[in-house]
Amino acid sequence: MGAGPAALCIVAELVERGIAVTALASHTPDQPWPNTYGIWAEELESLGMASLLAHRWTNTVSYFGDGLNNEGQRAIKHNFDYGLFDQDALQKSLLSRCKELSWNVETAQKIEVHGAETEVICCSGNSYLARVVIDASGHRSRFIKRPNHGPVAEQAAYGVVGRFTSPPVEDGQFVLMDFRPDHLSDHEKKQPPSFLYAMDFGEGVFFVEETSLACYPPYSSEKLKERLISRLSHRGVAIKEVLHEEHCLFPMNLPLPDRDQSILAFGGAASMVHPASGYMVGALLRRAPALANQLALALAAEPSLDSKEIAQAGWKVLWSSELVQRHRLYQFGLKRLMSFDESLLRSFFATFFRLPKKEWSGFLANTLPLPNLLIVMLRLFMISPWKVRRGMALGAPRS
Repeated sequence: MGAGPAALCIVAELVERGIAVTALASHTPDQPWPNTYGIWAEELESLGMASLLAHRWTNTVSYFGDGLNNEGQRAIKHNFDYGLFDQDALQKSLLSRCKELSWNVETAQKIEVHGAETEVICCSGNSYLARVVIDASGHRSRFIKRPNHGPVAEQAAYGVVGRFTSPPVEDGQFVLMDFRPDHLSDHEKKQPPSFLYAMDFGEGVFFVEETSLACYPPYSSEKLKERLISRLSHRGVAIKEVLHEEHCLFPMNLPLPDRDQSILAFGGAASMVHPASGYMVGALLRRAPALANQLALALAAEPSLDSKEIAQAGWKVLWSSELVQRHRLYQFGLKRLMSFDESLLRSFFATFFRLPKKEWSGFLANTLPLPNLLIVMLRLFMISPWKVRRGMALGAPRS
C-alpha cells in the first residue's frame, strides 16, 4: 500500500523476484513527489545509482563555529560530495522495474487477517486478498501498531526554489547547515534552534530552506518562513521570484513498530527515518533487497506459512537485533540534542564534523556496524568541550 519512494522501492524488488504483487494507493504512482531528496554522493555511488543525481556539489560546507565562543562565521569544509536526486528519474527508474504491474487507485479502510490470508477492504467496497500486506503509505499510517512513548518530536522545514536579489550562498556551493544566529533576537535564541539548508542550482536559481531540528510541538511553516526571510534580510538578500515552495514535516523519534504484528511495513510506516539526520531514501534503496529476498524465501520455501508468520519473517530482516540497537542509540542521542540550546548545539556540530569523514558520514547514513557506532559515539564524547559532554551525559535543559 502506497505510491511514494518507499512503496516503489520495495515493489520493484518484489516484482523482480517473481512475486505476485497487488499494489494499492490513493493516487497513481506516477504522480510527482512534492519534496526534494538529498544524499551524500558516495552513498549513492556504492549502490551504482549515481546517474540518478540531478545536481552534485563538491563545495560542501556548514557554518557552526564554536557556539561557546561565538566564532560563527568560519565555514567548515566537508570535502565530501553531496547530491540531490533527480526525482523524476528516480521515480521512472523504479516504475520501469515494475512496468507490468497495474496500480489500483484505492484507499484502504480496514485490514483483516484471516490466518493464511489478509484482506484489505477499501473505501470503494472492493477488497483484496494477499498472503502478506506491506504498508508503505508513510508515517501517518493507522494500520501499523507501535508503542506509545509520549509526544513524537518532528522535524519541520520551509523552503523556496527561486531567484534572489543577490546570491544567498556562494557560487556552486552547497550548505548543509548554517546555524549562524546573528539575525536572531535574544528571545529567539532561547527558542528551539533552526538552520539554513541551501544550494546553488546554477543559472541564478537557488534553493534555500529553513529547517528545525526535532522538537515538540514542531515549528509551523509560517514560523519557519518568517525565520528564513529574517535570515536572508539580515544578509541583504530578498526573494525576487518563487519557482517552488517546499513544506516538510516528519517524525524523528517515532517508536519502532510492534514487530509481532501480522502486517509488515516499509519506509516511514516502519520508522525508517534516521533519528539523527532525517534521511531515509538511502536506507530504502539499501534495505529493500534484503527484505524482498526474505519474503521470496518465505513464500517459496514455506507455502504453509500464514500471514503473521510471513510478516514476522520480514520484520526480523527489516529490524534485526543489530539495527534495533543502533536505532535506540540514535534515539538516545536525539533526546539529548533536543535539550541543547542554540549555542551548545552549534558547539556539538562543530565537534561532530571534526570526526574522520568515514565516521561522521557512516553515522549520518546509518551504515556503521554497532561496535563501530559505539566507538564513534565514545570518541565524539571524548573530544567534545566539557559543557557539551555534560549535556550528552545528563541533558541540558534550556534556561
